[in-house]
Amino acid sequence: MEEKTVSAILLAAGGSTRMGLGKSGERINKMTIKPGGESPIALCVRAFSAFADEIVIVVSDKTRDAAAEASLVSSVPVKIVLGGERRQDSVLNGVTAAEGDIVAIHDCARCLVSGDVIERAIERAKARSSGVAAVKVRDTLRRSDTGETVEREGLVMMQTPQCFDRQMLLEAYDMDPGDVTDDAAVWQKAYGKVELTEGSIVNQKLTEQNDIAFFDRMIGGGKLKMRIGIGEDTHRLVEGRRLVLGGVDVPFRLGLLGHSDADALIHAIIDAMLGAAALGDIGRLFPDRDPQYKDISSLILLERAANLLEENGFAVSNIDATITAQEPKLAPYIDEMRKRIADAIPRIGIEDVSVKATTPEHTGPEGNLECITVRAVACVGRL
Repeated sequence: MEEKTVSAILLAAGGSTRMGLGKSGERINKMTIKPGGESPIALCVRAFSAFADEIVIVVSDKTRDAAAEASLVSSVPVKIVLGGERRQDSVLNGVTAAEGDIVAIHDCARCLVSGDVIERAIERAKARSSGVAAVKVRDTLRRSDTGETVEREGLVMMQTPQCFDRQMLLEAYDMDPGDVTDDAAVWQKAYGKVELTEGSIVNQKLTEQNDIAFFDRMIGGGKLKMRIGIGEDTHRLVEGRRLVLGGVDVPFRLGLLGHSDADALIHAIIDAMLGAAALGDIGRLFPDRDPQYKDISSLILLERAANLLEENGFAVSNIDATITAQEPKLAPYIDEMRKRIADAIPRIGIEDVSVKATTPEHTGPEGNLECITVRAVACVGRL
């Protein structure tokens, strides 16, 4: 059976009425503030790029520029469409513009959403036509007017993403659901109960000014705190070998010697990633005594290392690497290296990968064409 495609519908058209006014008296638009250095739209674009085939950002006139800026961090195609008067009107505009078999509808105000929450909802929708993130009510509930305790057994708090078969959702909207607060209500009126998936208590909604400090801490200094790793690799230059760097065959009379394809750039990046997550090093993970790694493409090893990070609750944020080589000139190949590296690592795009090349001015072993050395830094965060 052909794999179902996914469109992420990111909602950023709201008026932010509950955020109140700033110090100068202007209304604060939560889609334009930058907790942790990025807008909520950009954070959501990054999160959903790993799971969607396209992204549709639904905007207002006031959030269009922020959405355009956020679209630059996406690794998949992005459409920007104008929202409507009500949330459900904005959703319908986004779903109508989408092309995927499954739509993953998400409020950009929930910019702390993790990959596992997204994946669970999407996979349930692929299997059963709907998948909606929710969490059980944990706290004691009381009515504010009477003080009466409300029984919390069986109660859940609805979150996003809310994922559905796109065609069925469009048909549900055709049935005129009336005024509803979320897409699960539209679905339920047409088809009955939605499929609930496990959300997260971290998947909070940025709503009021007092929330900003919490989001800043979570993104910059809390559970999503970033970790840094450093990697370095050197391989000898010899005749009769291909010169492979960043997964790209670089034409040259000499190549790098090694058990695998000896891609020193990829090897340094792998060590930086593993170091940031405290998961060992490339020699332990892919020993050069193991025949299965003989002449293997290091891009395959990079994919495996990135998957290991994900399995241990880490995601790569960005990569920076420097190649020290006297020859050949590498500038024409840098962008293709960046692309291949980004394609091998979930959740990042080419804009998150920096590769630089420098010459040692004919000094040292690199300057004498004895070897090529690469140093890399990786920034990773907990999912």
